[in-house]
Amino acid sequence: MNRSVIVTGAGRGLGRAHALAFAAAGYGVIVNDVDAEQAERVVDEIAGQAVACAGDVADWDGAANLVDRALSTFGRLDVLVNNAGFVRDRMIVSTGEAEWDSVVRVHLKGHFAPLRHAAAHWREQHKAGRPVAARVINTSSGAGLLGSVGQCNYSAAKAGILGLTLVAAAELARYGVTVNAIAPAARTRMTEQTFAELMAAPIEGFDAMAPENVSPLVVWLGGEQSGSVTGQVFEVEGGRVGLLHGWQRGRSVRRDHRWTPEELGPALLSLLDGAPAPLPVYGA
Repeated sequence: MNRSVIVTGAGRGLGRAHALAFAAAGYGVIVNDVDAEQAERVVDEIAGQAVACAGDVADWDGAANLVDRALSTFGRLDVLVNNAGFVRDRMIVSTGEAEWDSVVRVHLKGHFAPLRHAAAHWREQHKAGRPVAARVINTSSGAGLLGSVGQCNYSAAKAGILGLTLVAAAELARYGVTVNAIAPAARTRMTEQTFAELMAAPIEGFDAMAPENVSPLVVWLGGEQSGSVTGQVFEVEGGRVGLLHGWQRGRSVRRDHRWTPEELGPALLSLLDGAPAPLPVYGA
């Protein structure tokens, strides 16, 4: 075992697939899930070094415990895969405060808290003169990139993860840490309704919605060979992997004094005229 990894939300779906793939690649694996029994089941599936560490990743002390468990078990931490999450889908006018808070908490704070504690460890290692080749892989979504009708809370949290990824990549590069994000499409409990038709119709024996299709990208991003790749977002679905580009500046108008609303309106319409149309929101 040369490297170790924490995978959050690893009891089922994508997280489980990632944990199994890292174990097959020779990593020591910390299998995290809020469901302790499910985390233990995944550990039992792994033919290698793995331990379960159940807990809420959005809890500050619980996130710190994940890092401590990796260090006490394997003597090192090299990769953090932030994957844990769930959905509470509602249209905006039907979304309650609890539904907003719980989804944003688990997805967004649940990414930040483990990242914060892992980053502190890697900074200490770097300052002590020890070599660091650490990797963070965050999990966003097409909903975070384009929005998704009926998922205002989930879309906002997943968009926040993209912003967090960019900042972390910039801040942690000096310590030997890369930070990237994926936007996967796969069959999980969160997406079983969305992808119901695709699940029922595999393409010539290839299950394009299998979570296992996503894991090779995650394992590669977690390896030492990916050290030149950071601050990137990859979309992955079935056998397709694509690079995504975020907001980029388009045309602008400028003058040397303050605009009036009456003057600004026609100028804005001229900017929009001929500009590329935004990609549609999912479900629109």
